[in-house]
Amino acid sequence: MCGPDKAREWRTTYSIICQCTVERKKSRLLKSSEITEEFKKLGFGNFRTEGKASVIAEAKEAALEYYKDFEEIRGTRFNSIALIGQPGAGKTHLLTAIANNLIMKKLVNVQYFPYVEGFNDLKDDFDKLEAKMKHLKDVEVLFIDDLFKPARGKPRATEWQVEQLYAVINYRYLNHKPIMISSELDVDQIIDIDEALGTRIYEMCSNYTVVIKGDRKTLNHRLEGL
Repeated sequence: MCGPDKAREWRTTYSIICQCTVERKKSRLLKSSEITEEFKKLGFGNFRTEGKASVIAEAKEAALEYYKDFEEIRGTRFNSIALIGQPGAGKTHLLTAIANNLIMKKLVNVQYFPYVEGFNDLKDDFDKLEAKMKHLKDVEVLFIDDLFKPARGKPRATEWQVEQLYAVINYRYLNHKPIMISSELDVDQIIDIDEALGTRIYEMCSNYTVVIKGDRKTLNHRLEGL
């Protein structure tokens, strides 16, 4: 427990909000987010744009702008962000940077949901499906990584996955709860999978969407040096 010298005035009452309490909350939020130890290192400062295509800098600028605007827009319909397109362009890095900053600087509850692994976990544990789905609906910010991640050139989108995902997105759409989306698919491809789902994502993310397209060797950092 911190001493009275660490206390600060809060509104019209006095509360001892000690730094150790804040740090414990940050620790709890990081743990519950399910962001991996490696991803916890991802920030805006270690995202490189030097020598990259201009769209990469555009994506970083959109991510920074979204983070800066978050408190103002979080309760509106247009409170979400989508970085979509070329694999290996840093979409996950930038969205994770937003998530890490929301947790560490604004104490926002963020849930990281990697699409493929997340749905495998849901499918493997039907006993907890209802509770997990409720959490995905209710959490302050939901980060869906690699939405409809293609396999052998085809989007992974079973009828069950789309049904569950629609229930989550529609709830968040109606209740103005932010989402962050990364996907290799573009907006039209997402809408082709399910129009009701895709148009809701499009509307929610319309003010903060960047589509990354271009030469694969230029955009995919994993191919550097080839």
